[in-house]
Amino acid sequence: MLSGPPVTSTVRADQLLERFLSGSLRQRRSLLELIEQRRDELLPLIPDQLDRLDATGDDWAAGLLVQLLLAAGPAGQGEAFLARYPAGWLAVSSAAGLDYAPLQRQLMLLQFEDADRLTSSMLRQLAGPGAEQRGYVFYSEVASIPGVDLESLDRLWICYSRGRFGFSVQGRLLQACNGQWERLWPRLGWKHEGRWTRYPGSFTWSLAAPEGHMPLVNQLRGVRLMDALLQHPALLQRSNPVSGRPSG
Repeated sequence: MLSGPPVTSTVRADQLLERFLSGSLRQRRSLLELIEQRRDELLPLIPDQLDRLDATGDDWAAGLLVQLLLAAGPAGQGEAFLARYPAGWLAVSSAAGLDYAPLQRQLMLLQFEDADRLTSSMLRQLAGPGAEQRGYVFYSEVASIPGVDLESLDRLWICYSRGRFGFSVQGRLLQACNGQWERLWPRLGWKHEGRWTRYPGSFTWSLAAPEGHMPLVNQLRGVRLMDALLQHPALLQRSNPVSGRPSG
């Protein structure tokens, strides 16, 4: 764990960035406001820093740096970043030949509603022609979805949501609810006072949403689909807090 004196607004930008990247989850979250306040000072440092970070993981600190660059606008570092990483910074792969660049672009830009729709579409594609034709996935089709694709979807959501959203986050929260779905729904913000949250207008399409709020799964068809997703070996391993993956 990182030690040292408290970080203040007078610390050098490079020191602030190092403290943020090296800190524990609690320390990182305590620095978020200061990081955003000093974005203009940090921007010149971010491209080189991204080159040194692991693009095959799912560290949300890297995702935040990407989003700071893009928030600077086309006249700033964002344009150069997009030219260098046209498919997105995070390295993802697909056993089914899917192109995850459009999804990564929406997540990088914090366009969570569009990203959620893309995720649902991709799940249907991964489940097969039957799911695409009917417009939704049967729980029995989940087992055949390649693990690498579910990992890619999950990593993308984790990386660009400050670790707040993703299937593995939902799986971890279900474990915290002792596997009780009726306790999970309000925690995700999918149900309030016994009534399902109305889609799409009543959902929160921002980082202010409850933890695990996205991506959405249609619960009007029961819990079988989401249970099958969260029990898929690829996601079950990522939801396990002892797996070594950063947990948010």
